Amino acid sequence: MAAPKKVPMRQCVGCREMKPKRELTRVVRSPEGEISVDSRGKKPGRGAYVCPDPECLKKAIKTRALGRALGVEIPEEIFDTLKRQMEAEQ
Repeated sequence: MAAPKKVPMRQCVGCREMKPKRELTRVVRSPEGEISVDSRGKKPGRGAYVCPDPECLKKAIKTRALGRALGVEIPEEIFDTLKRQMEAEQ
């Protein structure tokens, strides 16, 4: 009998909780330096994860955790995209 598949876990930059990778939203900095929301989790580059919860996003914005995780300043439109995505999912 095969062992159950291991679920990849990632830490949310807002609440700092470990959660299954599939439940989180990935924001990626490409090798060229552009920031985008990675809905499929397949884009190349440095990724940071945030829960699909507006409260976690607020914490991540307030503490600048997302920018620190990616090593760049995050453009306001990325936060707007994340907020819209979270509202659409609820």
